[in-house]
Amino acid sequence: MNLKCILSIMALASLSPAIAQDYQVMVTEHNEPMMTGKYAPTWESLAQYEVPDWFRDAKFGIWAHWGPQCVEGSGDWMARSLYIEDSNEYKHHVKNYGHPSEFGFKDVLPLFKAENWDPDYLVGLYKKIGARYFFALGNHHDNYDLWDSQYQEWNSKNIGPHKDILAGWAEACKKHDMPFGVSLHADHAWSWYEPSRRYDRKGDKAGVPYDGRITKEEGKGKWWEGLDPQKLYAQDHPDSYGTWADGMIHSQWAWGNGVAIPTVEYCSNFYDRTLDVINRYNPDLLYFDVTGVPFYPISDAGLKIATHFYNHNLATNGKKDFSAVMFGKILDDQQKEALVWDVERGAPNQIADRPWQTCTCIGGWHYNDDIYKNNWYKSADQVVKMLADVVSKNGNLLLSIPLRADGTFDEKEEEIINGIGDWMAVNSEAIYSTRPWHIFGEGPIADSDIKLNAQGFNEGAYTKATSEEIRFTQTPKHLYAISLAWPEDGRVTVKSLAEGSDYHKKKIGSVELLGYGKVKFTRDAEGLKVTLPADAPKSVAPVLRIRK
Repeated sequence: MNLKCILSIMALASLSPAIAQDYQVMVTEHNEPMMTGKYAPTWESLAQYEVPDWFRDAKFGIWAHWGPQCVEGSGDWMARSLYIEDSNEYKHHVKNYGHPSEFGFKDVLPLFKAENWDPDYLVGLYKKIGARYFFALGNHHDNYDLWDSQYQEWNSKNIGPHKDILAGWAEACKKHDMPFGVSLHADHAWSWYEPSRRYDRKGDKAGVPYDGRITKEEGKGKWWEGLDPQKLYAQDHPDSYGTWADGMIHSQWAWGNGVAIPTVEYCSNFYDRTLDVINRYNPDLLYFDVTGVPFYPISDAGLKIATHFYNHNLATNGKKDFSAVMFGKILDDQQKEALVWDVERGAPNQIADRPWQTCTCIGGWHYNDDIYKNNWYKSADQVVKMLADVVSKNGNLLLSIPLRADGTFDEKEEEIINGIGDWMAVNSEAIYSTRPWHIFGEGPIADSDIKLNAQGFNEGAYTKATSEEIRFTQTPKHLYAISLAWPEDGRVTVKSLAEGSDYHKKKIGSVELLGYGKVKFTRDAEGLKVTLPADAPKSVAPVLRIRK
C-alpha cells in the first residue's frame, strides 16, 4: 500500500464515526463509571448538544493558567524544555537549580508554594473588571494535579502548596456567582516528557541520563521516597518516532505520525482523574488542549469524558439550568455540533455559525520573567480590540493573566487588568448578551483573507487595527458599531450604514457615543458619519449605539 493510500485511510478514520469506534485503546471504568443518560459516547449522540445561553451571553472569561511551571519564571513548557540541551529553559535551570540528571522537574514541585494565593480576591477582581466566567488549570502537560487527586500522587495536596487548589478556586467562583471552568492537559505527558529521557551530548555531563526514567526504588533516602516518578514522567514506554527532534511533538499531537501509543492504564488514569474533577467540583466548563477530544481517535476516553460531563451536568442541574460547555480544537463540522470550537491565539475572519471561543494570554501561558522585564505583555488596548473583534464573529474571549508562583500578578499586569475594567465599565453593553449582525465588520483587516494556522495562531494579523476597522454587535433594540481606534481627526465613517444600505434600510433615529451621550451624525452614500465630540473621553475603542 502506498503512502497516499495510508494517509487517506488515516484521514477517513479520523472523520468517520464507524471507523473511529474501532479504537486501539479502550479505557476501563472500574474506578469511575461513565454516567449514562441522554448522551452516549458517539459523535452522533453528542451532536444533540446545544450551547447554553449563559455562555453565549457571557462573552469574556479569565483563565489562571497557573501551576508549578511558574516557579522558575522561564515560561511555558519549561518542564519539557529544561530537558532540551542548550534551550534557554535548560540554561536557566542548570544555572539556578542544577543539572536535570540530578534536579529534574519533580524537584521543582516542592518549590511551588502558592503562599500568597487568594482565590477569593482574584475571582472577585476578575468579575469586577468584566469577566463572566473563570477557568483554573487542573493539570498541565507536566502531569501534576492541582487538587487532592485520588489517582495521581503527584498533586498539590501532597507536594508543594499542600492545598487543594481546585477546591479553592471552585469555592471562590461559587461565592462570586461565576461559572467555573477547569482545563486539563495531562493526556499529552506521555510524549511531551520524552526529552526527560535524554542526556547531554557535550560537556562535563555528556552521556549522563536525565531523570525521566528513574524509578520508585531509586527514591530511598530522598525527599520523594515512596513516590513513583514514572507516575509523573510516564516514560516507561518505547520512544516515539523522532523523539530527539524537538518539534516532532506538534505533528504527533493528534496521536499519529509515529507517536508511541499510550497504554490502557495511562489513558484510563487520565479518564479517572478527569471524572474525579467533574464529580467532585462540578465545573460548568471543561477545556482540553487537544484535537477533538482527549486521545481521539486512538481511544474512547475523550468521548466517554464528554458523555459523562454532559450527563452529569444534566443530572445535577436539570434541563433548565444545564450549563455544560466543553471545548475542542481543529474540529470538523460534526464535532462542532458536539463541542464548542476553541481557537488558540487567533480567530476566523468571518462570523461562525455556532458559538466559539478564542483562548489567548497577555504574555506566555506560564509566567515568564523575560516578558515582564521586556514589556512584552499585550496592552489593555489590544485586549479590548481583540474582544470586540471576537464577539462580532459570534465568539467568546478567554484571557489568561499569568500568575507568579506565589499566586499573585505583577504591577504591569495590574495596570492591564485595570485598563480592561475601565473600558468594560463604559462599553460592556456592546459585548454582553449581543449577537452578530449581518456582517462582523468593515475595514482593511475585515476585508482580508486571514487564514488560521493549525489550531489558530493568527492573532498577530489583528493587532494593527486603525479607526477604519469597525466591528458590529447587536441586541434586539440596538446596533453597536465599535471603532478599533480613536480616529485622529475625530471622524468615524461607517460605510456599511450608508444611505440605501441593504444591511440597514430603515431611517437611523439616533446615535450615541457610549460614556458620553447623543452625537450629531449625517448619512449619505458614503456611510454613516459621526464627528466624535472634542470633550468626550478618548476611548481606545469608541462605541456608537445606534437605535434600530
